[in-house]
Amino acid sequence: MSTIWQGVLPAITTPFDDALQIDHAFVARHVRWLIDNGCRGIIPCGSLGEGATLTFDEKVALIKTCVAATEGKVPVIPGIAALSTDEAVRLAKASKEAGCGGLMVLPPYVYSSDWREMKAHVVAVIAATDLPCMLYNNPPAYKTDFSAAQVAELAAEFPNLQAVKESSGDSRRVTALVALLGERVRVGVGLDDMVCEGVAAGAEFWVAGTVNALPKESVAQFELAKAGRWDEARALYRWHLPLLRLDTVVKFVQLIKLIQQEAGWGHERVRPPRLEVVGAEREEALAIIRKALAERPAL
Repeated sequence: MSTIWQGVLPAITTPFDDALQIDHAFVARHVRWLIDNGCRGIIPCGSLGEGATLTFDEKVALIKTCVAATEGKVPVIPGIAALSTDEAVRLAKASKEAGCGGLMVLPPYVYSSDWREMKAHVVAVIAATDLPCMLYNNPPAYKTDFSAAQVAELAAEFPNLQAVKESSGDSRRVTALVALLGERVRVGVGLDDMVCEGVAAGAEFWVAGTVNALPKESVAQFELAKAGRWDEARALYRWHLPLLRLDTVVKFVQLIKLIQQEAGWGHERVRPPRLEVVGAEREEALAIIRKALAERPAL
């Protein structure tokens, strides 16, 4: 079992310049800052990274920038998703060639179906390389729900399936995975506002979003929960939750980028069809963000 499935693993946002091209210089600075603040891996090209709006070549270039920026200190674990299984397989192979330490395997974009078809897709990606893989279960976003029994079926066939990012929003799913698979597959929390609940249920890592702006606080939140220091964890959680909840709504990309901008670590630019939040929606979000930043705890 690989040791990469532990701690806080940021699903990084993708920064864009004025022309909405990837700002690779910022990517490198951001990755180094996240590592310096205790993050244990880097996940580019995921949902938060606007992977569906990136071309194949852009994804490969972004992955290579991340690998170079980590300097071997932590693994890069890109999200592998595409419209077609063929493209997903090619991206998995390109990620291995670029020096990645693992893969986050997603269902295909747009198309969702039954277990036979979804299994065939993720099996093709998992089998494409020998890299350790994490299956991403996010039924609200991808309309595909991998049950604990289905994960166990995949794990029995593929030793390199080593982890699951559980984003159903139901902490009982973490319990079910741990009960059925024990230490064979490590379970990670995939929603920011259930990190303490997930850890209490047995999660070993956190694929985080608001960490893009608040790595020190995010790492502290996870480590307090993992150490069972619940009074301290809950106190930090009470401050953290209004921000963490911004990770669980439709415009989570725009909102997390807005947190980054307010915290001085990024810009709110997004690629269409996403648009920056405006009007009352923006003012409401800014009120939450600015209150939290003004009350930021001393760590």
